[in-house]
Amino acid sequence: MYSNCFRPIDQTKLPIFVAPNRFRHDYLPENAPFSTFAAALGRPTRQPATGHFRPSENPIVDKSASNQPPSNSTKPLAAASSNPQSAIPNPQSPLTSSFPTPHSPFAHRPWLTFLLPFLLYMVLGSFEPGPPKPPTQLPDGGTRPAVNNNWFGLEYRHYPIVYTVKIALTIAAMLYVLPGYRPFPFRISLLAVAVGVVGVVLWIWLCHLQLERAALVPLGLDKLLGLGDRPAFNPLEVLQGTPAWAYTFLVIRFIGLALVVPIIEEFFLRGFIMRFAVREDWWEVPFGLVTPLAATLGTAVPMLMHPGELVAAFVWFSLVTWLMARTKNIWDCVAAHAVTNFLLGLYVVNFHQWQLW
Repeated sequence: MYSNCFRPIDQTKLPIFVAPNRFRHDYLPENAPFSTFAAALGRPTRQPATGHFRPSENPIVDKSASNQPPSNSTKPLAAASSNPQSAIPNPQSPLTSSFPTPHSPFAHRPWLTFLLPFLLYMVLGSFEPGPPKPPTQLPDGGTRPAVNNNWFGLEYRHYPIVYTVKIALTIAAMLYVLPGYRPFPFRISLLAVAVGVVGVVLWIWLCHLQLERAALVPLGLDKLLGLGDRPAFNPLEVLQGTPAWAYTFLVIRFIGLALVVPIIEEFFLRGFIMRFAVREDWWEVPFGLVTPLAATLGTAVPMLMHPGELVAAFVWFSLVTWLMARTKNIWDCVAAHAVTNFLLGLYVVNFHQWQLW
């Protein structure tokens, strides 16, 4: 019953990767590249990715072996490709790409990751009511109460609810596009943390100088400063009747400004705008490639988003653009943004500088 255990093995029927050297050399050239094995087995070879949404199909195969004239020594190896099972790539194989597959919505719509959360955040932000306005002075010396509700009839007391809904829906959008974040390796350098610390010092200092007001008021452009007014909502004062809700909203405010905003703003500004300025197929542009036009947009666009803090926005976003070109890592830009916003929040709460928040 054990006679089959000692039967001599026919080496000519062994797979090529376990056959002895004499057998392998008879069927393949001695210096055959690895891609020759991969092509025969129907497996893709690893390809360098310049973008972040290259699918795993259509692999790049070394053509040096395919251009050689066929010979009798390669016939047994070429026959291996006729096996349909060998042509199916293994998802666990290190040769397969980690980028979204063509069946993923992010493969055909790469803009979803970079635009959807940010645009949703901006649209929902238009519902936020502003701080109360002072009464209007009339020509006869009297006053008229200002209209303190926005276009949607929301008043300042509704701000916590509107902001909470905005952050919740934005986080939902971020979770939806989460597969689009994965192609960017998550690593954070100490340089990013240092840039965030230096950035918050510069931001606070430049905001207190109010250089924008000194430059625009003499030109009659002081109305532009009103476009960038912060909500300046102090939950510890406005919601002092409900302390639990006041501190809960304060936590939500920190989550929005120190976690949500850095991700969606940096992916929109540096992941989309600055790379679109380099080439139309921006998803193929390596992150960190900065041209003069991209650097200009990387500073000008956020300045338009912060009209009341033009000088501070110019200095801070230029600093982060330098960080982007230095480390070529989008998560370093996110980390610097998060550190600045978090430290700014601590400064606002401890020194009651709510006009900066």
